[in-house]
Amino acid sequence: MPDGATDTADIAEADEAFFRAAKLRQPNALSGVPSVAVRYARTGAATRANALGMRPMQEKAFEKRGEQYLLIKSPPASGKSRALMFIALDKLHNQNIKQAIIVVPEKSIGASFQDEPLTRYGFWADWTVVPKWNLCDAPGADNGGKVNALGAFLESSDKVLVCTHATFRFAVDKFGVEAFDGRLIAVDEFHHVSANPDNRLGQQLGQLIARDKVHIVAMTGSYFRGDAEAVLAPHDENKFDEVTYTYYEQLNGYEYLKELDIGYFFYSGSYADDIMKVLDPAEKTIIHIPSVNARESTKDKIKEVEHIIEELGEWQGIDPATGFQLVRSPGGRVLRIADLVDDNPAKRDRVSGALKDPAQKNNRDHVDIIIALGMAKEGFDWIWCEHALTVGYRSSLTEIVQIIGRATRDAPGKFRTRFTNLIAEPDASPENVNEAVNDTLKAIAASLLMEQVLAPRFEFKPKNPASSPEEGFHYGEGGYDPAKCNVGFNEGTGQFQIEIKGLVTPKSEEAQRICQQDLNEVIAAFVQDKTAIERGLFDPEVVPAELTQLRLGKIIKDKYPDLDDGDQEAVRQHAIAALNLTQMAKKVALAGTEGPNESNPNTAFVDGVRKYAMDVRELDIDLIDSINPFGEAYAILAKTMSEESLKQVQAAISAKRVSMTIDEARDLAKRALKFKQDRGRLPSITAADAWEKRMAEGVAFLARMKAEAARG
Repeated sequence: MPDGATDTADIAEADEAFFRAAKLRQPNALSGVPSVAVRYARTGAATRANALGMRPMQEKAFEKRGEQYLLIKSPPASGKSRALMFIALDKLHNQNIKQAIIVVPEKSIGASFQDEPLTRYGFWADWTVVPKWNLCDAPGADNGGKVNALGAFLESSDKVLVCTHATFRFAVDKFGVEAFDGRLIAVDEFHHVSANPDNRLGQQLGQLIARDKVHIVAMTGSYFRGDAEAVLAPHDENKFDEVTYTYYEQLNGYEYLKELDIGYFFYSGSYADDIMKVLDPAEKTIIHIPSVNARESTKDKIKEVEHIIEELGEWQGIDPATGFQLVRSPGGRVLRIADLVDDNPAKRDRVSGALKDPAQKNNRDHVDIIIALGMAKEGFDWIWCEHALTVGYRSSLTEIVQIIGRATRDAPGKFRTRFTNLIAEPDASPENVNEAVNDTLKAIAASLLMEQVLAPRFEFKPKNPASSPEEGFHYGEGGYDPAKCNVGFNEGTGQFQIEIKGLVTPKSEEAQRICQQDLNEVIAAFVQDKTAIERGLFDPEVVPAELTQLRLGKIIKDKYPDLDDGDQEAVRQHAIAALNLTQMAKKVALAGTEGPNESNPNTAFVDGVRKYAMDVRELDIDLIDSINPFGEAYAILAKTMSEESLKQVQAAISAKRVSMTIDEARDLAKRALKFKQDRGRLPSITAADAWEKRMAEGVAFLARMKAEAARG
């Protein structure tokens, strides 16, 4: 056997031994179960390079190298930095672009764009940056000499410069957008940009696009327009061609990493007293403690770190070379702990420098646990991380994705990784209940969205007599059945093709683009909608269609006001189909692993979607609309939160419930008219069907409002 090769049977045996050991060594967990547990096939494709040295994502991006405006959406660790190098070199050599300016959010990320000998792997040019033009390495402030240096670069014959977002902003202010004509502007971590008028970089990019004399490549691993504010104005965003590489494609193509678990766990009292119930010292872990302003904080971050270290074992001193804390665990192993919370610049810089030491990148034993607050998130590269443990809810979905990305690097011997969100249960005091409820709802929303992000992509098609199979899709053991709604899956692309009866087809290019590329954006807005998630989880009388049709319909109308009614309905149907089929597949897959005969975990999600579609009488849009999208999340919440706390949350939400608003009544009346067109009669207020009754209540509510207005 050649050196470095491994027998397949040996890998499988080691793999299963690892999972058995992992289950045996699980800490005494708090009340909780993983809300997401995904296992992948490990095809090795994501790390396999072509003749030019490009991995699949990079090859996919390079195919679009001729686009003037390009947005690359791809998970952390998928190789966006090198993809940019390939594209930039082609623009410089073959597309008459004068210079390339790489813009990163912070100085540390500038290291991702240092020299790379690309010709060694088959490409036709190397990536080189003259040291003086990597302004991330230069001393001084962003608004001082670095701005003048960027100006000097624009006058030079050199080709590549790397700087921070801040340096670039000040340079555009000083030299004007016209100074950048004929150049490539590559913006890394693009989610930092915003269309908000107060976001200077967003304003400047809008000006550059309006002038239309630059090329722009934007890159991000977490692009949620529903997260806070729009990244770009719609008319600017429409000019960008997109390259999307999904989490499924990335993780399924890894060589080692096989399982990713995501869970939220609840505790009472101080988190420092309970953290060992979810922290396994045998796992390489990044712990993010809460901000001092957070509800979970004890308001003394230094003591929190000291307490965690004390819980881990007996302190042995500080490593003089790295600044790492040395702690002997009860089992006798000495843990190396990096403290990035200490405000002392000398101490923290030494620890941070040791973590970035390139000579230690492939040394698994270099560090065991990293404790941080605001650091070790975006752009932080520690391939050995097996557990990202975050205390307190993070309000930004982008931040959560970035933190999870710290744990999803592929590394030899790393078969399982997990993200844990440790959240305080509501206490008895009324003033704290609302904040606790909000944190709980946000954690569930993040979990639901991550399920969509991690799942294969959906392509929905209306079922009709002309429907036929497509090449590349496998339709299960019996093959394609013309008489049924079929579920096809393409293992290579990680894409579902699902036929649904009654599905509305998007007509406009924008609606088609949303249905093909942006369903997660729609779902992000929906699961973060407080009214939807509160009622879906805690209102026992809610009719699912009120959420799936009315609430989601309103969100889509507000989000895409320029789409006509038909396209808005098409987007709504595609989004709710993606969300609810993911939930049903999860339910089936989990049910299939409770008995002794586990299904193949690599195909559990695919099998779950297919089994659900086969088990129902007919897969139509009315059936999908009748599923509460938050039902499975509630089932997990009921297992993770104490009964007393669950009752508190339910009471707090029920107390502020409003029976019906005028807007809801109008939407119900519109649905009632559609009901009449289909059935030849209006909905009945005495109907046994809850949704028909609710539509009738909406009509009656409007009639009462009209009568009261006439009287008064």
